[in-house]
Amino acid sequence: MATHFDLTDVQLIVNVGDSLSLTRAAEKTHLSVPAASMRIKNLEDYFRTRLLYRTNQGVTLTRSGEELMRHARILMAQVEQLHGDMQEFARGVKGRLRVLGNTTAMMEVMPNILSRFLASHPDVDLELRECGSQAIAKAVSEGSADVGIVAGCPPAENLHYLPCRDDRLVLIVPSGHVLDGREAVSFVETLTFDYVGLSEWSAIHGFLLRAASAAGRQFRFRAEMGNFDAVCRMIEATVGIGVIPESVARRLVPTMRITAIALTDSWALRRLHVCVRDLETLPFFARELVDMFAAEGRAGEAVEVESPAGV
Repeated sequence: MATHFDLTDVQLIVNVGDSLSLTRAAEKTHLSVPAASMRIKNLEDYFRTRLLYRTNQGVTLTRSGEELMRHARILMAQVEQLHGDMQEFARGVKGRLRVLGNTTAMMEVMPNILSRFLASHPDVDLELRECGSQAIAKAVSEGSADVGIVAGCPPAENLHYLPCRDDRLVLIVPSGHVLDGREAVSFVETLTFDYVGLSEWSAIHGFLLRAASAAGRQFRFRAEMGNFDAVCRMIEATVGIGVIPESVARRLVPTMRITAIALTDSWALRRLHVCVRDLETLPFFARELVDMFAAEGRAGEAVEVESPAGV
């Protein structure tokens, strides 16, 4: 019977929970599959409980396995904090941050801030991924991400929110469109027209589909593009209309034959927040990144905005 477990065991159980595959978890932990399997068995012997269910499709965690993974995430976060804090004394230790953002954050907020952060922190690497706001809040709450940028304040346990930036979603139509000239329009009124939007990997893609479904209307994208610039070029070419952040519209509308129209829906007006589990337990370099995001909020207008938790 195993008499102890080490950080490799802790990382292995996290990787198993993330991948639901012992083979992929072993590879990610830099172990052979037999070695990984033996470590799992030793953990089961040590805790005297079964941690995994093995099937032809892979593995799933038992309830005790899920609880062990929750503690394992906390332990690995503390190890990361230790590495980060010791960078002040041993510059050879590299830090790593897992940062999640919604569509607007990824395209409008993060590039400038992250470029400055990485330039001043050459020993820190970033794992950056786009998700919907609710998924981001869940990931940060569970410890699978360190920092998130979300719209509104999605409900989640053990999260702290700091204002980052105010923004709104606006409708974009080609010049001469039947809606061109309107000062404002509701989302439902637009659903009779073809839409151009970001590809399904983007958070805003799923949000618009859910907004249409909530209104009881059918909705589909006539064309799906890789970024907001391409979306607006297709709108300019009269392929359809679209919804983009106002901050993007301010940059693109003056240079293209397109028009921005305000959306009257309450969810179009939102505030971005940076969310973390606990500022005090983050590595020092992570706290610096959070401060940079929060400075965006302090620099903007101090207006509270009711925001959706989906984009």
